[in-house]
This record gives sequence, structure tokens and C-alpha cells, in this order.
Amino acid sequence: MPSIDDIAAEYVERAAALDPCYATNAGIAGHDHELADLGAEGFAGRAGLDRSTLAALDAAEAPGPREQVARAAMRERLALAVERYDAGDTTSELSTIASWVQRVREVFDLMPTQGEEAAATIARRMAAVPRAYRQLSATLLEAARDGRCAARRQVQEAAGQCAAWARPGDSFYSGLAGRLTAVPDSLRGELAVAARAATAATAELGAFLGRELMPLARQKDACGPEVYDRASRYFLGAAVDLREAYAWSWEELARLRAEMARVSNLVRPGATVQEAVAILDEDPARRVEGRENFRAWMQELTERTVAELHGTHFDIPQPAHRIEAAIAPTNDGGISYTEPSEDWSRPGRMCWSVPDGVEAFSTWKEVTVVYHEGVPGHHLQISHAMADRQNLNRWQRMSFVSGHGEGWALYAERLMGELGYLDDPGAYLGMLDSQQLLAAQVALDIGVHLELEVPRGTGWREGERWNAEIAWEFLRAHSSWDERQLRSGLRRCLGLPGQAPSYKLGERIWLQARQDARARTGGAFSLKDFHAKALSLGAMGLDPLREALARI
Repeated sequence: MPSIDDIAAEYVERAAALDPCYATNAGIAGHDHELADLGAEGFAGRAGLDRSTLAALDAAEAPGPREQVARAAMRERLALAVERYDAGDTTSELSTIASWVQRVREVFDLMPTQGEEAAATIARRMAAVPRAYRQLSATLLEAARDGRCAARRQVQEAAGQCAAWARPGDSFYSGLAGRLTAVPDSLRGELAVAARAATAATAELGAFLGRELMPLARQKDACGPEVYDRASRYFLGAAVDLREAYAWSWEELARLRAEMARVSNLVRPGATVQEAVAILDEDPARRVEGRENFRAWMQELTERTVAELHGTHFDIPQPAHRIEAAIAPTNDGGISYTEPSEDWSRPGRMCWSVPDGVEAFSTWKEVTVVYHEGVPGHHLQISHAMADRQNLNRWQRMSFVSGHGEGWALYAERLMGELGYLDDPGAYLGMLDSQQLLAAQVALDIGVHLELEVPRGTGWREGERWNAEIAWEFLRAHSSWDERQLRSGLRRCLGLPGQAPSYKLGERIWLQARQDARARTGGAFSLKDFHAKALSLGAMGLDPLREALARI
């Protein structure tokens, strides 16, 4: 009978073959020239792998705590994946953030671009784009005809993304082909043909979305309680009382506003939050001009942070000391982290997608973002798991759950404040401003998708029912970020239900787990030991995490 680790290793190999984008993201070799089957059979095949693996996990022995934790973590993820497939969530998914429309394009951002072999691989994958997008169109249309379709706003905006990527004379794929280096002339023609085909397929997908899917799309942005419940559990890895979480988000907003007012007074006595923000934005010492200078600033800060935290508050695995700050080749806006490849040949990477025209950066807002994406945030958490081959199986080392990962990264921001790294009022205000926006997104996300009323006593549109229009007003009132970034945040909430709340709700669960550990151990509690034990478990849903922490 195979062990839990054997089952996990086989699952990773088979999942990589069925989803080459997953393989590229994880750094699993052999699939970079391929794209997933996005037709009905492809989705059914991936769900079938989840079902058969669940059966194997149930039949396998788990003789010790390590195996029991691994099985619980894996079972929670796969059971929910099957539930979402059976409900039609995965085959109807369409957004501007993380649906297959974006995954197909974004996987190219992770591929090497130097040398003949890299160029040939990219050409083969670009040549696969037309088939993948045709399959996706058929899958989305079948789901829509069955009554499962994204909201009109998501369909329209995804179509707009496709049009931008396929812009005549300036398409993403032609630009990618042009950036490749050390490409022989014999391959240039193949690349050009593949780039034209991928561009045409992207344009056709956008046309399909507007022409055929739009008439079937739902009018409401709200996905409804059943879909939202599954989405919330998927992103958190935990079942929470959504109405209690909604009420808590308003309390958290009030707490953050009061703290921001206090810190603004430190920036300048008597200053309001708005005035403090203006002061910080205009401070030359807190601005960086030029994208390359901003990238260098990020790189220096994260390397310095790794050096200072290692051996004091964390034991950072040696391979994780290497991290790369980068400016993305696209201008979609947003910040992301990509984990190292399995063999560490590709380092962990913080990547900023800077909108067109932006050449100046306010560093007071970005300090906490570097901690979130780098160390002690995503890079530390993910690298810690990837380096622990002795105690974590292959699936555990590659797993990611939004509530666990984003919750940890937000917890890490707060932790840096506790450790004294945000003593500067500007950097601390930047952290609070980010936290305020994410707390607002909890209220917004749950409120819009469950069509709740704004509570009495909040002082803002009391008793009104949520919709996209007041959601935009709400975001603008709860952040100093610019309009483009806030628009991106609104698109995330409207098109990816349950994901944005996973940051603050995940952080809340991490803080509770720490409090529970302190209560269990009393005077023997060590913050460094708690972090080491928690990170040693690998990524998992937050319900299995709490259960595992209670046993160690």
C-alpha cells in the first residue's frame, strides 16, 4: 500500500501533466511547451485525479503525526476542489484576476527568455494558445447555457484585457518574441508565426466573450450565498461565520481609523490622515524616481531584511537568502510573488506591474509591501516549506492556500511593527493604510456578494444595500492608494468572491492561533518557536492548521 508521501508525489506528477501552467509555476520540468486541456474532458480529468487521490488517501495508513497532518491538509484541498467542480464553479469561472483567461497569458511571464532552447519552448507554447482558448470558449459557453455564467462586468472587462493583449502592432506575444535573446534566424520565423497565432486567438477570445457570452451573463455582480460559501472556504481553508466576519470588519475598520489618526499626529502634530498622507507623498526623502531605481530600492530593502532577521527572529534556509525584485513586462497594475522553482534555479521573485506613466514611487507606502511579498512574508513562508524536504512531502512543499499565505503575509506586516521595523511613522502609516483597505474589502466583498445592508451606527450609507457603485465610493474613502490600484482592488472583489477577505480573515486566524499557543504554553511561550513550528507544517487550509498546531 502506498504511503501518504508516495500518494502526494504521484499527485504532483499527474497534476503537472494535466496542468502545465501549474508545472511551470512550481518549476516542474518537462511541461513548459504545453498548455492545459481547457475543454470539458480536461476539467473532468483534473477532477478525476482529485477524486482518485482522495480515495487513495482514505485507504492509506498514516502511522504518525507527520503523515496525519499531511493527509488532513491534502484531503481538505482536494475535497473542496471536487465540490467546486461538481457545483460548476471551476468550469464557469471568469474574472480579470485569476481565471484561465489570465493564466494562459501570465504563464509566459515565468518562462526563461535567453537562448535557443528557451525561445523554442516559448514558440511551442504560444502555438498552443489558439487550441486552449478555443476549448475555454466552448467550456464557458456550455456552462453559461446551463445557467452558470460570470457577471456581465467580468465578461466585459476580461474581453477588454484580451483586446489590450492583442493590440495591433503592440501585442503581448509579439513583444515577448521581440524580447527573446540569442535566438537564431532559423527560429525567428517560427516565433513570429506562433506569436501571430496566439495574438489572433486572444483577440478572438475577446470577441467571443463580447459576442456570445455577454448575452448569457448575469446582471448582478453578486454571486449569491451558495457560491460564496464555497469560494470563502476555498480561499481560507476554513469555514467561518460570514455574517460575524462582516460585522467584525466594521469593528476592525474603526480600530484602524483611530490608530491612523494617532499616527498622523506623529507625522505632524494636529495633521489629519489626509494631511499626513500629503506630507509623506511630498517628502523627497520618501520618493524614488524611475522604475529601475525603485526596483533597486526594493532589492536592497529585502536583502537587508533577510540579513537582519536570520538567526534572530527566524532561521531562514540558505537558498531563501536569494530573492529577486523585478518590474513586470506588463502594465496591468498590482504586485505579486512567484515562488522559487523546485530546484532553486529560479529564485523567489517579487514583481511589480507598474501602470503606464508611473515613474515616481512613494516608498513610505511600499516598505510594508516588501515585507509582505518578501521576508518575513510570502518568500519566507514558501521558501521555508520548499527547503524542508525531510519533513514535508512534495505536495506540501508546493501547496498554497490564500488564507494561509496571504493571512501569514499580512500577519508578517504586523509582526514587523511589533519587532520595531515600522517605528518610522510614515512606514507604520503605510502599513495601517494597507490594512484599512483590506479590512474594507472584507466588508465590501461579503456585503456585495451576499447583498447585505450597511450596518447602523457605521456613519456611512447606513441601511443601504451593497452594490458595485457604492463599493467604489467605499474603497476610495478607505485608502490613499491611487485610482488605478483601487480599481484593481474593486475588480478583485467583484470577480473573485472570497479572495480579498482571505487576507484579513486569514490574519485574524493566524493571530488567534498565536494567542491559543501562548495560552497552552504559558510562560514557556517563544515567538520564534511558534513561528518555526507553524512554518514547519507547510501550507494548508486554516482549519487543518489550527488542528495541527493544537497537537504540537
